[in-house]
Amino acid sequence: MEMQEANQGGGGGGGSEVSPNQTIYINNLNEKVKIDELKKSLNAVFSQFGKILEILAFKTLKHKGQAWVVFDNVDSASTAIAKMNEFPFYDKHMRIQYAKTKSDVVAKADGTFVPREKRKRHEEKGSKKRKDQHHDSTQMGMATNSAYPGVYGAAPPLSQVPYPGGVKPNLPEAPAPPNNILFVQNLPHETTPMVLQMLFYQYQGFKEVRMIEAKPGIAFVEFADEMQSTVAMQGLQSFKIQQNQMLITYAKK
Repeated sequence: MEMQEANQGGGGGGGSEVSPNQTIYINNLNEKVKIDELKKSLNAVFSQFGKILEILAFKTLKHKGQAWVVFDNVDSASTAIAKMNEFPFYDKHMRIQYAKTKSDVVAKADGTFVPREKRKRHEEKGSKKRKDQHHDSTQMGMATNSAYPGVYGAAPPLSQVPYPGGVKPNLPEAPAPPNNILFVQNLPHETTPMVLQMLFYQYQGFKEVRMIEAKPGIAFVEFADEMQSTVAMQGLQSFKIQQNQMLITYAKK
């Protein structure tokens, strides 16, 4: 599936008002993140607002730093824009607005889909008409690239991981005292270290994310000191990845 914006090179409202619709256009994304990982991360962050029909991102130069997320209803798209605009995402602040036109998946559902070749001929005619009328076209600016810190340490041996092995998580336990390592629970099993790094990197003092392949759904996030880990805990406590609210506590040492 493709967006019409993908062929036109823009997705936002530009200078004209765009009506609320179920597709959001995101730019100022970190261009260093691979497309597959970007889509997974966008799904993890935005699926909390409703069912996602499609996520679109492209490797072409003019579409770098951009993506489209198609929800199954307008309310979900509106909530996503309200909650996530300017949210730090891989060390850059997302800029989000309603998309100018429909994705193919939406057009097919409501009966307005036009096959690609017919659409291309229609757009060429429209382009020629605009030139004859001396209308200038505008383009959205490419987002500025920033370095992406994609390196984090490997998981330590299980004997060194402060995980309360053998204890059922539902049993009440004495909380660990404040320290520089956070214990994150209730993660979707498909959550990747990069998704968590994207979320926690925005907080000062972040050092690394450690996950254990044999124990999906949990992670350890290390900061330089306990004050910095506390700020991150307070900022991301109950943040949803997909439909799961993160439960963050101090790790036991």
